[in-house]
Amino acid sequence: MNDSYNGQIVKGCPAYEDVRQPSMDGFDLEKYQGKWYEQKFHDWTQFKEVYDTTLDIKLTSDKKGWVDDFGVAGPAPDSAKLSWDKSPVANGAHYFMFGRVDENDPPGILREKGFGVEFPNYIVDVKKDPQTGEYTEAIQFQCLERGGVRVFEGINFMSRNPIMTDEEMRAMHQRAKNAGMYPYGASEDQMHTVARRGVEDPKIDNNWQQMWHAIGVDKLLELLAESIEDGGR
Repeated sequence: MNDSYNGQIVKGCPAYEDVRQPSMDGFDLEKYQGKWYEQKFHDWTQFKEVYDTTLDIKLTSDKKGWVDDFGVAGPAPDSAKLSWDKSPVANGAHYFMFGRVDENDPPGILREKGFGVEFPNYIVDVKKDPQTGEYTEAIQFQCLERGGVRVFEGINFMSRNPIMTDEEMRAMHQRAKNAGMYPYGASEDQMHTVARRGVEDPKIDNNWQQMWHAIGVDKLLELLAESIEDGGR
């Protein structure tokens, strides 16, 4: 991926210092734990047809590793209007990703496993609640290169709330632009908005969901998620 951006060729991956924003000063990884709602992403490995994507991040007891409970449902209602509520994962499924905290890295870098290799997950920017100091929004950036050639790039816009206003989203794009991330896919036309059902919408319960439950698909998904989580510890 040696992309052309505004007439210039952008090669390889940037260093963390090149994209890290001043909001990361004094970053506290423990405060970063907990549930995040993915609002937008740029990632060719992630299906665009899914919805209600969440990330629940938890540090291991020794603070040297982390577990990311990746929650997703699909397909999204707008992408499969006639069949979305018949899917065995219409009410969601969980997958686990794992990583470690390298004491040699500056705060804000998490080491992540994927594609059979380990690569850095940059926390580029956080927005803080002015009263509590808790993190309310975050921008993540993953990049992998081989021989100076970028082979993967991933960007996540996340918030603690399931819904963001247009104004909040524009501000997040501006922060990503300030971080120099537009050449890597952070512009509005290069990112996909995660679909969401209404916050108060009830769990899907129809004949299809009852059938999946009767044959044990939900239990199978739970066992699969547990085995993946146990195997990553």
